[in-house]
Amino acid sequence: MTDKTPKNTSSKQSSANEDTEVASETEPLKTPFYDLHVQEGGRLVDFAGYLMPIQYELGIKQEHLYCREHVGLFDVSHMGQAELVAKDYETAARALETIVPGDVLKLKEGRMRYSVLLNEAGGIEDDLMITRRVLADGSSVVGLVVNASRKSHDYDYINQQLAEFDVSVQPQDDRALLALQGPEAEKIISIWCGDAVGMPYMSEIETTFFDVPCRVARCGYTGEDGFEISMATADAVRISTMLMSYPEMQLIGLGARDSLRLEAGFCLYGHDITAETSPIEADLSWIIGKRRRDNGGFLGEGRILKELNEGPLTRRVGLMPKGASAPAREGAVLYDNDDNQIGIITSGGFGPTIGGPLAMGYVAQDYSKLGSLILVEIRGKRYEWQVTDMPFTPYRTYKAKKPTTH
Repeated sequence: MTDKTPKNTSSKQSSANEDTEVASETEPLKTPFYDLHVQEGGRLVDFAGYLMPIQYELGIKQEHLYCREHVGLFDVSHMGQAELVAKDYETAARALETIVPGDVLKLKEGRMRYSVLLNEAGGIEDDLMITRRVLADGSSVVGLVVNASRKSHDYDYINQQLAEFDVSVQPQDDRALLALQGPEAEKIISIWCGDAVGMPYMSEIETTFFDVPCRVARCGYTGEDGFEISMATADAVRISTMLMSYPEMQLIGLGARDSLRLEAGFCLYGHDITAETSPIEADLSWIIGKRRRDNGGFLGEGRILKELNEGPLTRRVGLMPKGASAPAREGAVLYDNDDNQIGIITSGGFGPTIGGPLAMGYVAQDYSKLGSLILVEIRGKRYEWQVTDMPFTPYRTYKAKKPTTH
């Protein structure tokens, strides 16, 4: 039997109900919203070193659907918020561009960009959000938001890689972060923050929430319209109390957060992308703008530019069952009709919006075309699935049908 299984995969188990990152063995930390989670009946789990709610009394499926239909509030304070300290924005941007493939230098003031941290082999150390943040004096700095489980690694990695540029990471551990996601997000945030109305997708402003200083970004990881509100830890309870005073506000836990991002076709670090996965294999070539493709100058550019031109050996794809099937979980092996292993599932579960199983995984390039039929082994039985386009449910981000690099 020929083994054509891609090598850039993870062996961890994941589903819409059991998210993902492995916490440290130390006592879990608590976000400023811990008491709110307890008060609202959150089922808390140890996640990336923090006690976080996997779900509330409504349950994962109904939380997911509520966010799609109305609005949901997520505690994402465990994420890493930081800024790059340098003499000016250009210095910080040019330095960062040596380890990310996106165009940071030409990013407009107040705009954001999704990108990835690269290693020398062209693999992904983490995915992150990069912002050209405008300060009160009119100057700009590079703002970063990184994954909770990777933030210590990322800060050390960036400092090591950029040491020669006189650039350093300044963590903002004194800040909390809330995500407001769903079609009613703008209506609700406008009650306390009128400046947020009409903000472009993937943009950020310094403003006030009622009279509390904060940063508001129009972004999110659900495929819905939404905002992320960054505030001083001391102001966190006050802002959450105002938001929860809205009669129809629903808190959303990590379980629904995972199923929402899966339906949107978004990657989860450590599962769909790893230090061995290139952005091209991960179907993230859209994050690399023309200037960066033409000029290079980032870690792993040899592999990445070659894969851009010639295609990767494996590629991340969306998958849905052709007929009746149990959900495919991470680690499920993919086969062709000749019993050859051709790939593996990296994220999978039940999609409440689409009403059935769905998954993402890596397959050999020859099997990555839309409509390709693949056999998925689930509990010893093989089911026929089909390569499908992503997102699985349409994006409803503000004035955008799909992600944009701006």
